[in-house]
Amino acid sequence: MGEKNGFKVLAKNLVNYSNNVQPGEKVLIEITGPETELAQEIIRAVYDAGGVPFLTLKNDLLQRQWLTQATEEQIKSQARWEAIRMQEMNAYIGLRMRENIYELSDVPAQKRRLYEKLLSEPVHHQIRVPQTKWVVLRYPNASMAQEAKMSTEQFRDFYFKVCNLDYQKMSDAMDPLHNLLSQTKQVKILAPGTDLAFSVENIGTVKCDGHNNIPDGEVYTAPVRDSIFGEITYNTASSYSGQVFENVHLIFKQGKIVEAEAGAKTGELNAILDTDEGARYTGEFAFGLNPYVLSPINDILFDEKIAGSFHLTPGACYEEASNGNHSAVHWDLVKILRPEHGGGEIYFDGRLIQKDGLFCIDELLPLNPENLLA
Repeated sequence: MGEKNGFKVLAKNLVNYSNNVQPGEKVLIEITGPETELAQEIIRAVYDAGGVPFLTLKNDLLQRQWLTQATEEQIKSQARWEAIRMQEMNAYIGLRMRENIYELSDVPAQKRRLYEKLLSEPVHHQIRVPQTKWVVLRYPNASMAQEAKMSTEQFRDFYFKVCNLDYQKMSDAMDPLHNLLSQTKQVKILAPGTDLAFSVENIGTVKCDGHNNIPDGEVYTAPVRDSIFGEITYNTASSYSGQVFENVHLIFKQGKIVEAEAGAKTGELNAILDTDEGARYTGEFAFGLNPYVLSPINDILFDEKIAGSFHLTPGACYEEASNGNHSAVHWDLVKILRPEHGGGEIYFDGRLIQKDGLFCIDELLPLNPENLLA
C-alpha cells in the first residue's frame, strides 16, 4: 500500500470505524509534533462524515519548557480549561509524533507526577475515556523506525500493515476469548521469573478491536484488587515519564506491590509506584493479539499488542473492567511468552489455554497469528 493511499485509508478507518463519527458530532483532533499529512486526511474525513473538527497542536519541546517551571496552580488552571473543552466533545483523535521519546526525561519527577495527577487523570481518564468516542495513535517517523531497529521505509510498510489490519475479522475471532475470560474465576501464569495467581471473577471483560487505539488487538479485564500473589519479571523495556525501564521485577502480596526492582532505575521505579495508593495495585490484565506486532519497539501502543504477550498494569483500572482501583498512574508493562523470549503458560481455572504465546484450545485457535493472517 502506497504511503499516500495508506494515510487516506487510515484516516477513514479512524473516523468511520474507530470513532463512527455522525453528522454534527464534535471531534477534537489533538496533534503532538510537526506531522501534517495524516492530520489533513483526518480533518477531511471528519468533514466528509458530517462531523465538526476542532484542532489542538502540541509540541514536546514547548511542553518540556513549560512544565519544568510550572506551578501546581498553573497545571490546575490548564486542566480546568482542557476539561471544559473535552466535555463539549463527542469524539477524540490523538495523533502523536515524537521526534525524541526522551524529550521530557529531564523534567523534574515531581513536575511529571503533578501533571499526571492534576491534568492527565481528570481530563483524560475521567472525561475523555468514559465520555467520548476516542482513538489514539502514533505517526510513523524516523525516530520510531530507529527504536524499532528498522529503516524508515521498512517501518512505514510495517506501520500500515499493523494499523490497517482487518479489525472486523480480529473482532470476530476475539469473541470466544472474551466469553471465556468473562466466565473465568482464577488466572495463573508461569514463566521465567514469573509465578502469579489472581482472581478475575465478576470483573468486566473488554475487546479492543480498533476502536480506541491504533494499532489495536487486545482483550482485557482486571485482577480483583487484593487477589494477586506471587512475582513477575517483565521482559520488554517500557518508557514512562521520559525514562526507559528494563527487567522490571515486582512482588505482590494481597494485590499490592510490596517489592519493586529495575536495576539502576529501582529508585525511579518506586517513586512512580509511590505516586498514590493505587499505583501499587493493578488495574488491567490483557492479552496482546496483533499478528503483525512481534517485537517491542519501545512504544506502548505497539508493544502492548504484541502477539503472544500479556500486560499486567500497575495503577488505574478502566470503568468497563473496574476493580475499584484509582490512581494517576496507568502503566502497561509487557511480558512476551513466545519461545524466543523464554516461553510460558497461562491457565484459566486450572486449564491450560495458552502455551509459549499460542492458544491451545480449539475455540481460541483463530486468534493465533497464522489464522488471523490467513
